[in-house]
Amino acid sequence: MNTSKITFVLGGARSGKSRFAEQLAIDSGLNKIYVATSQIFDAEMQERVNLHQQSRGGDWITIEEPIDLGKILKTQTGSGNILLIDCLTLWLTNLVLAERNIEDAGNSICDALQQANGPVILVSNEVGLGIVPENEMARRFRDHAGILHQKIAALADRVYLITAGLPQQLK
Repeated sequence: MNTSKITFVLGGARSGKSRFAEQLAIDSGLNKIYVATSQIFDAEMQERVNLHQQSRGGDWITIEEPIDLGKILKTQTGSGNILLIDCLTLWLTNLVLAERNIEDAGNSICDALQQANGPVILVSNEVGLGIVPENEMARRFRDHAGILHQKIAALADRVYLITAGLPQQLK
């Protein structure tokens, strides 16, 4: 079992980051809790969720939490559990839609991570590697994601970047 408390897994869309993170959780030998941040707004998103659930199998506990990740970190870590939070960019989207203060929410999750009583794996999309978005909201989203990623990477014991299914350990 790996003793890393915080593991951060970044990658592009369909890079294999979720599969890699799930395998880390399986390899831990701990009780696996999948924290889903997605909200289902259409049939295509429902299909994505269904595929994720089928690929994980039945030995995972799933908690759906689109906004209050700090609460989950405080109540579900420890006791032989490993949390996999997938994904932070969907969480940021939920915060934007709910008109929440992004900086405060980012600081709150970082505080909760530092106080977590057990291992946590966080998954997020690396959105800052492409072209500069053409509209202000997309640029602000990209900037918020980049700032959040830097904060979490600074706290993390391990950081991976997944490209084409291949993990590169950055930290």
